[in-house]
Amino acid sequence: MSLHELDSIVPFEVLYGTHHGWLRGWLRRSVGCSQQAADLAQDTFVRLLVRNQPISGQAPRALLARIARGLVIDLWRRDALERAYLEALAQLPEPSHPSPEVRHEALQCLERIAQLLDGLKPAVREAFLLYQLGGLTHTQVALELSISSRTVERHVASALLHCYRACFEGGQ
Repeated sequence: MSLHELDSIVPFEVLYGTHHGWLRGWLRRSVGCSQQAADLAQDTFVRLLVRNQPISGQAPRALLARIARGLVIDLWRRDALERAYLEALAQLPEPSHPSPEVRHEALQCLERIAQLLDGLKPAVREAFLLYQLGGLTHTQVALELSISSRTVERHVASALLHCYRACFEGGQ
């Protein structure tokens, strides 16, 4: 690191003290809830701490906003998954409803699956979901997406390999 780069390193405490209020306000405008904004702001700074990398004084708000934006997207995805899951539960007869612990575990699994699938190209993800969750055959997926059946097979295989690697080779 050059002397100039060392001069532009901002101590975490200074970054937090200088930008925490701004970030919380920015998040409040994004999510519409001051409590969620406060939690997301804290999570943003925790992410910075976990990175354990020097923080440049150049464009610190851009860095904070990028991290926070990812956390907001995660929040919205979790909320959408939870709403869809609760709507599906509402369709079940009352005795079939799972316990709160099982519901929590199911939501965590759904969130993990959504994260895995987000790493796929959109065409691959769509083919995979139609095949696995939609119950369609390769031929039906091909007709739905206007692609060849062989391409559907490759997409589904690619998605399965992606998920396998993320779960077993990635150590997750």
